[in-house]
Amino acid sequence: MTTIGLIGAGHIGSQLARAAIAHGHDVVISNSRGPETLAELVAELGPAAKAGTPADAAEAADIAVVTTPVSAIGSVPVEPLVGKPVIDTNNYYSQRDGVIAELEDGSLTSAELLQRHLAGAHVVKAFNHIQAAAITAESQAAGTPDRRALAVAGDDEAAKAAVAAFIDEVGFDVLDLGPLAEGWRVQPDTPGYGPRLTVDGLREAAESATRKTP
Repeated sequence: MTTIGLIGAGHIGSQLARAAIAHGHDVVISNSRGPETLAELVAELGPAAKAGTPADAAEAADIAVVTTPVSAIGSVPVEPLVGKPVIDTNNYYSQRDGVIAELEDGSLTSAELLQRHLAGAHVVKAFNHIQAAAITAESQAAGTPDRRALAVAGDDEAAKAAVAAFIDEVGFDVLDLGPLAEGWRVQPDTPGYGPRLTVDGLREAAESATRKTP
């Protein structure tokens, strides 16, 4: 049994918690406002769920999930995540996060920004191009014809494999985009961001994406 540690309990975080528990995992879920604010969600999720601080979630995690605004990356605990796979679901929106020059000019992706903060962790971009509700609504068993695919990108092959296995388990095929720097191919304003696509369709969308450059 794996523990999924969630740093962020919004739409994506709560849906990933539901998906993880439905497939036999424990979850420790956290937000910036304190564990007591998560009582209703934890009651819904049942005995496999606990609320904690971001540090608690990071410590407990076999696989961690950072699902916060990009502007909050600096608050993510560093030391407890060293050596662990960390799923980054974040997307950058300047109107929410403020203008970040390296993301504006395309010299970095938001996942690379998180990786720079989390020295020693293994960041894997995933779950950033699917609407939250679809994480549970569109889950299908492996081998289902036309099963939806989700993309991953990461620099550590073992971490990427662990995240891919989790994605498959909760109901989706996986397209490997390659290194973390390639995660931009399914960020907002690209063809792969949002629509329900199979592996072949998502690969075509990712390959056709164009990137903003300096």
